[in-house]
Amino acid sequence: MTVKFINSNQAAQLIPDNAIIALEGFLGSDVAEEMLRAIRSRFDKEGHPQGLDVWHASGIGDGISKGTNNLAAKGLLHRIVGGHWGLAPKLEPLVEKNDFEAYNFPQGVLSQIFRDSAAHKPIQVSQVGMGTFIDPDVSGGKLNDAAKQDDLVSKIKIHGKDYLAYEVPKPNVAILRGSFADEDGNITFDDEPLTLESTAIAMAAHNNGGKVFVQVKRVVKAGSMKPKDIRIPGLLVDYVVETHDEKMTMQSNTTQYNPDYVNQNVIEPADAIDVPLDAKKVIARRAAMFKKDTDEIVNYGIGKYPETVSLILKEEGSAENVTTTVEPGTFGGVPMGGGDFGCAIAPESTIDQPYMFDFYDGGGIDITFLGLAELDKHGNINVSKFGPKIAGTGGFVNITQNTPTVVFTGTFLAGGLREKVSGGKLEIVSEGKHEKLVDEVEQITFSGPVAYQNGQNIYYVTERAVFKLVKEGIELIEIAPGIDLQTDVLDHMAFKPIISDDLRYMDARIFEQGLMGDTKNNPGKKVQSRVNS
Repeated sequence: MTVKFINSNQAAQLIPDNAIIALEGFLGSDVAEEMLRAIRSRFDKEGHPQGLDVWHASGIGDGISKGTNNLAAKGLLHRIVGGHWGLAPKLEPLVEKNDFEAYNFPQGVLSQIFRDSAAHKPIQVSQVGMGTFIDPDVSGGKLNDAAKQDDLVSKIKIHGKDYLAYEVPKPNVAILRGSFADEDGNITFDDEPLTLESTAIAMAAHNNGGKVFVQVKRVVKAGSMKPKDIRIPGLLVDYVVETHDEKMTMQSNTTQYNPDYVNQNVIEPADAIDVPLDAKKVIARRAAMFKKDTDEIVNYGIGKYPETVSLILKEEGSAENVTTTVEPGTFGGVPMGGGDFGCAIAPESTIDQPYMFDFYDGGGIDITFLGLAELDKHGNINVSKFGPKIAGTGGFVNITQNTPTVVFTGTFLAGGLREKVSGGKLEIVSEGKHEKLVDEVEQITFSGPVAYQNGQNIYYVTERAVFKLVKEGIELIEIAPGIDLQTDVLDHMAFKPIISDDLRYMDARIFEQGLMGDTKNNPGKKVQSRVNS
């Protein structure tokens, strides 16, 4: 087979109607943005390709117009099975109108499913998703009525134990982005911060008789690449799409080339970290106390509260025995946030995303710090759906179901909440308008009962109250000094939690200026306040 070198408009002409597409990308990293734009441009002019069935593991886009937002046109899609949806708000109205079938599966499941497709396995068997909205006993990961005509996940028993069986796609088109291609079609990822599941996707499309398109920024001479640098062998590649304007291409993606994301020899800034003392720091400080003094492998989720935990450990000098990981494949270094989430400055190593989720699913990390959007009386968490807004699960389900200690972090209420930390106490200046501790979450992204059954240690940390998962639900174990148990905590919950017989005030150092000295928890005196029945 001889690889063909074409431009993005020619590539778009070769995408057939009803194609089953395996699409690569993580936020703005490794996204074939020029190809996606060309596909949309062709559809707008010709009405083709139409009825596309798109599978992608991670959120792809900038939350405005890029990535999978390019696919937001009536008739262009038949189905999307995605691991994360929050970066493609233009798709939400089409989902609500049932213009195409919409599914949300765990990011890890989808990253691994392309390997199964390459090997012609009919299903992927996993316990990831049990007890959540992805469980077929709940909704089977379906996001709209249009999806109800197909069941893409079922439940089976193996050795008397329940597992989920995910249907494996047979893609006939792969859309990928690498850095360089040689004249034989070999692809390297020298300048890409991540490699994700690119090899598996190319192999899946090739082995299922499909075509593999790889967008690159430059073509180099045959024989100029080191064999071990080649992540996609040329025999798997049908078309190389060399971008016509490298500068424009870099600007079209959220994550731009940064040598610090692909090199180890970067010296971290020596400037002292000084996180302002506010509610965010209070949450992060208390959450950090669940980390043990021994060496630990840690995952930080996206969002200001988990990311601040990382800063606090550095500020307190407690990060030396921590190895950070991020789900798309980085170990070590300094994990990035915002549009560059998934990348790391000076990572120690970067592996393919499916292997990282093998590591996570097997319990490879010790503790994770994640966001807390909505919590109910069963200890369930929702971070994936709020009315018509579809955020999606991302790697949340894989990580929370397989990590021994999980710490959820977030404010107690939302919407206009203003607080002040002074004098070693927390003061509510303006209360939030929206309760986050509800009777039943809108969508179960994390199952408390399943976690308890699995023997995990689960904590929920807010600026004014700390809860622990127990058999009967969630137990209140600490409140902030300066907070009234009844009026500031219980009155803003849709249910009454179990209240620990040893309810304590949070460690006073959390609310004081300066360094704590260490992150070992020293809870305060026992709370004596009486509460209303």
